[in-house]
Amino acid sequence: MIEEATVDAHGEDEQRTGLFAALEEYLDLPFTTAVLGVEVTVRRVDLTPDGRIVAWCSRGRVRQAIGILDLPLPSPAPEGAEWIEAYRHWAG
Repeated sequence: MIEEATVDAHGEDEQRTGLFAALEEYLDLPFTTAVLGVEVTVRRVDLTPDGRIVAWCSRGRVRQAIGILDLPLPSPAPEGAEWIEAYRHWAG
């Protein structure tokens, strides 16, 4: 999967962008999960200017970006969650 997302990438930044594009395409959003024991809805993923991939979570009117590497996945995981695991593997 990593190779598929990074096939034309030159350097770490382009590889991360390729993995982000795969997350945008394949991750089934929105989905709910628990963060610190609180149920939140993951509405979208984003690539920050400093190069982090984050999940935008909301609960009511409160919204917060959480690093995708720190995001606990629900069970069962949403369709496309294997791309989060691929990113985790890539990030080491």
